[in-house]
Amino acid sequence: MDQYHLGEFEEIVLLTVAILDGQAYGLSIIEEIKSRLDRSVSLGAIQTVLKRLEEKGMLSSEFGEATKVRGGKRKRYYTISTYGLQVIKESKEQRLSLWNAMPKLNFN
Repeated sequence: MDQYHLGEFEEIVLLTVAILDGQAYGLSIIEEIKSRLDRSVSLGAIQTVLKRLEEKGMLSSEFGEATKVRGGKRKRYYTISTYGLQVIKESKEQRLSLWNAMPKLNFN
């Protein structure tokens, strides 16, 4: 696997898509990030990162069915790819390695 280093926001979006497990689309990702991290993000920022991650092969997407609620517009649903899972696993291992290398500090 080519080593790819995720930026913080890319990692958050990739992890959120994995958490949503097949139900990830722009607004659901924004709501999940807000709920879990108390962090507000714009739809434009999400769409930019989703496109970048999909171009890099970490995500795939497909359109859902058209609904009357959305005026016939279909949602684009994102799922994490095998490569995306490998990247976040590697990122987790790198972070844990750093945490484990720290001397015992008092975080209180």
